[in-house]
Amino acid sequence: MADRRDILKIGLGVVAGVGASQAYTILTASESTASGSAASGTTAPVSTASGSLPSGIVYTAENPGKWSKKVNGHAPKVKVEGNKVTITTDHVMAEEHYIVRHTLVSEDGMVLGEKTFSPADDDAVSTFDLPEGHASKLYATSFCNQHDLWVTEFTV
Repeated sequence: MADRRDILKIGLGVVAGVGASQAYTILTASESTASGSAASGTTAPVSTASGSLPSGIVYTAENPGKWSKKVNGHAPKVKVEGNKVTITTDHVMAEEHYIVRHTLVSEDGMVLGEKTFSPADDDAVSTFDLPEGHASKLYATSFCNQHDLWVTEFTV
């Protein structure tokens, strides 16, 4: 059985529009311990503007699931200026509760940027350069150590 980290990677791949096994391969290609198999189980999809996301793994402002009262402090906010994308998560940064990571992902599942935070950071803000020829549909992710993976889909 895949651990929580692998399941989140699969969820991120599904968000980016690739199949679960393909997402697992894409997102674990650099990890020498990848098993190459996707997690099994039953997860009801949540409808979004671009398709479906597995509920209980990936959350959005439109579909916050069990975290409906947590949207404002967890769903990543995106600002695009020229070829720069800034992701902000308005969240406390404390030892017991903080944003662990931001990731910028293209529609085809390519990770365009990633930043890991620690509880000592003042805030969860990251800025990434968009490469030339990037897809117009992108995904910003924010992972909270207590409230899971949140995704905001946007177009540039």
